[in-house]
Formats: sequence, C-alpha cells, structure tokens
Amino acid sequence: MEKITLGPMPYMSVLPTVLVGANVKGKPNYMTAAWATVACMAPPMVCVAINKARYTAKGIEENKTFSLNIPSAKQIVETDHCGLVSGAQEDKSGVFRSFYGKLKTAPLAEECPVNIECRLFNSVDCGSHRLHIGEVVEIHADKSGMTDGKPDITKIHPLVYAQATYFGVGKQVDMAFSAGKKYRKK
Repeated sequence: MEKITLGPMPYMSVLPTVLVGANVKGKPNYMTAAWATVACMAPPMVCVAINKARYTAKGIEENKTFSLNIPSAKQIVETDHCGLVSGAQEDKSGVFRSFYGKLKTAPLAEECPVNIECRLFNSVDCGSHRLHIGEVVEIHADKSGMTDGKPDITKIHPLVYAQATYFGVGKQVDMAFSAGKKYRKK
C-alpha cells in the first residue's frame, strides 16, 4: 500500500455520536459531540472534548456534572440540530424530554436508548478544547435495547460520525478477543 502524508490533525476514522447534557443557568441543554470515549474502567470514567467557548461547557463547570446520551439513528434530525444551534442563542431544553438521576443536575435525554450520568472528575486544558473527564455514576438504558442485561448495539442503532457524515452501525464482522486467535504467522 502506498502511503501519503496528511499533516498533523486529530484524525480518528470513526467516532461515536453523543449528546452532552448539562444544566446551564438552571435549564437542560444538549450539545452534539463526537469526541467522546472511555477514559478508565475502574473506577468507570468517560471523557468528552468540548471547545471552551461552547455554552454546554459552562454548565459542566457550573454544576460539576454532565451526561453522555447515546442517540439512535431515528433521532438524527434532533441530534444534528443540537450541534447546529448554540444554547446561548436558542433554548434547546424542549428538543428532548429531560429526566434526572442520582446527581439531580445532569439532564438525561429520555428518548435516547442509553444515558451515562457523570460527576466531573477533572477537566484538562488541551488548547482550543477542554477534556472533561466524568466518573460514571449510573447508566440508564431502555429495556427494549438490551440483550442479556447489556445494551445491544443492534437494537440501539447508535450513530457514528466520520468525516462530517453520520453513519449507522453495520453488521457484526467477528468477535473481539476471539478473531485474533485465528492468526497464523506468515
């Protein structure tokens, strides 16, 4: 394979699409983000990178809580809207029905099949963005999206972001921690 150089950039080919929820000035606000991932297993932590100027970032700092909500593909219009419009200019509290869990200050989007309720563990200044690391306090999941007590990606139909485009998740190709056992030295 012939390789070309592209220059330095934070390129990751595929990222999950999430709705970051935070109360800002007492109202729930949701912001679309694709820069989110697992940060730690024990204790369970997730993180999301948010531009410092974003309205949602103010709510995270204000309450020291936030949520990561996993939308399904059927919520593409609402999800993208939350990324196009700033909560500073438009009240987005009615885009999703909000409920609150253990923390009482991290809004959770009822329509999303999975909601991750987080207490702010740390925020790291990374330049244009702050990396908000949240300790997972609770996971809320729709019963209809579960298989064997775990969220099922084939039932949830999460959105994936890649190169300014949303994708659905395709069919399973193999099992993690198993496919590599078929490897044979060449």
